[in-house]
Amino acid sequence: MQRDWVEKDFYEALGVTKNAPRDDIKKAYRKLAQKYHPDANPGDTSAEERFKDVSEAYAVLSDDEKRKEYDEVRRLVESGAYSGGAGGFPGGAGFPGGGQRINIEDLFGGVGGFGDLFGGGARRGPSKGPDLTTRTRVGFAEAVKGTTKTLRLDGDTNCSKCKGSGAEPGTQKSVCPTCGGAGQVSQNQGFFSFAQPCPQCRGAGQVISVPCTQCRGVGTERRTREISLKIPAGVEDGATIRARGKGGPGRDGGPAGDLLVRVKVDKHPIFGRRGDDVTVTVPVTFPEAALGAEIQVPTLDGHVRLKVPSGTPTGKRFRVKGQGVQREKGRNGDLLVSVQVDVPPKLSRKAKKALEEWQAEFAGEDPREGMHA
Repeated sequence: MQRDWVEKDFYEALGVTKNAPRDDIKKAYRKLAQKYHPDANPGDTSAEERFKDVSEAYAVLSDDEKRKEYDEVRRLVESGAYSGGAGGFPGGAGFPGGGQRINIEDLFGGVGGFGDLFGGGARRGPSKGPDLTTRTRVGFAEAVKGTTKTLRLDGDTNCSKCKGSGAEPGTQKSVCPTCGGAGQVSQNQGFFSFAQPCPQCRGAGQVISVPCTQCRGVGTERRTREISLKIPAGVEDGATIRARGKGGPGRDGGPAGDLLVRVKVDKHPIFGRRGDDVTVTVPVTFPEAALGAEIQVPTLDGHVRLKVPSGTPTGKRFRVKGQGVQREKGRNGDLLVSVQVDVPPKLSRKAKKALEEWQAEFAGEDPREGMHA
């Protein structure tokens, strides 16, 4: 449990009532997370902070045990049983011993429950690093077939010398002399004493005797690194790909976070997408549409032959199997070919006469009717 459980109203952060069911909490979180997500608000620090607030609130209220503990803390705060100042809980009211000092961990059940209400509790150890976000751009054909992109990232990463431990290679960390390896020290506040992270080792329980000469004991360094990212076949424009373990460095030797990559797919001058199918429109002449023909159709890999039957109207769609998105497992998408009858802007006299005769015959009229010698 964290100190801000006393200070923050998570129900208000999500805009739900205190007795809201879990489904309502989840719906409220999804709506707010989508609205304030950093990808939807690039450069907006206030939106980023709001996103962190709703994420923190959901992490607590979506967990039954955490929510139960949080509700009890808030009940104490709102009832005035905890003032938040030097006096803490009032000395006499309802507590045995009057002015006797009580350890808050004993009162609420020890480490892992209310014992770390003020930032104490279980000692800190290795923790996962933060997730990072970036963007990449791929061509239309790359998105359809899949590809591999090399991304260059500037930022903090695990020290290449100590591998994130902060200690000079060949040396070891030692037990913290302040807390004796417990990672926490007791502090008195009014009638209560509570544990808080050790100020020397910051809760780790260990200190670095010989800091790494490259990162000076921090465990991280800032440098440019290259990430090889596999783009799966059929990736959609705006999709996010998660590269596990490629994010920010962990703390105290913990694992790195993930890298979230937002994909931008370029448009193609000829082809389009409809799910796993690729679409294309091809022109045919009026005689080809009327009499039937075999035409060449472009694909992302070259050309294929397509038979157009006689009497094909403009807008007619044909399906070429397997020429769409190339899935690694399962059936590939198809190529959807739409026919557009191409009307010539000018006709020769002979062609015009032939077309007039055809039109008259189609209408059931004799083209020579009404003509004079």
